[in-house]
Amino acid sequence: MIAHMEKIREIAKKLLEEKAVDLVIGFKKGTLPMMTEPVMIKEPEDTGQLYWSSFCSMNLANYLPKRKEKIGIIAKGCDSRNIAVHIVENQIQRDQLYIIGIPCTGMIDRRKIRSLAAGRELTEVIESDEELTIKGKDFDQTVKKIDYLQDNCITCMHRNPVIYDEMVGEMVEERKDPDPYDDLKEIEAMGSDERREFFSNLLKDCIRCYACRNACPLCYCPTCFVDESDPQWVGKSIDPTDTMTFHILRAFHCAGRCTDCGACEQACPMDINMRLLTRRLNKDTLELYGCEAGLSIEERPPLDTYRPDDYDKFIR
Repeated sequence: MIAHMEKIREIAKKLLEEKAVDLVIGFKKGTLPMMTEPVMIKEPEDTGQLYWSSFCSMNLANYLPKRKEKIGIIAKGCDSRNIAVHIVENQIQRDQLYIIGIPCTGMIDRRKIRSLAAGRELTEVIESDEELTIKGKDFDQTVKKIDYLQDNCITCMHRNPVIYDEMVGEMVEERKDPDPYDDLKEIEAMGSDERREFFSNLLKDCIRCYACRNACPLCYCPTCFVDESDPQWVGKSIDPTDTMTFHILRAFHCAGRCTDCGACEQACPMDINMRLLTRRLNKDTLELYGCEAGLSIEERPPLDTYRPDDYDKFIR
């Protein structure tokens, strides 16, 4: 993955020199180990700031809605799918974009790496093709990257960009596991009361900081339903009912649109796996409507359209 960096810089510099785009949205290296930051490059001489590693997990599609410029943007598989969703939902036009596609073998979960340090401060993390070397005071360990991937990357079925203008490397082999939703079977086997208790316990530590909403590329509404005051749709307290209502409503807003990029889970300061809500709806959308979000810029989301053969057994 890190080998793509020079190619990214080369493409970005050429695009800016030729004035094919007004800016390039990518990543630069952060000031702390494992941290990266989004960056908007407007001058060819600044493209040396662009950086790529297995810690560039933030979904850059977040920065596209309603922009007017001609934009170059770096996109791995899930990012490109969110870009496709934005195009379909008229948040950006396809001809505004030059998509620099990056084949992805998975992003590293920072929390899993920090757990290895057992509370000790990390001073350096060095990445190679297959391994990470983690260093700190009296601490030096090398691990295999594949063992520390984000959970969404472990089950990802679309690691290559679905739309792009130029690729920085060869396509990687897609995951071939027959059931990417195998981890949901235990929850599906629960009774309604047991399931309610499970999700209540899952969300009990939520502090209503809205980091999940703010990190999600699908949450681009000018005013979120939770911020409406006239009428007030949902309370803002950390009362369990208010909290559950917020997460369920947000999940349904993402139904048929979520690409399981993991941005919500990675942003959560309380380590809540709210992906379980959206993944269940992703599975329903696939089984009922044969649809996965962001695979086409021609197809509308399933809840935005009606076909005579759509699933309708819930109608009485």
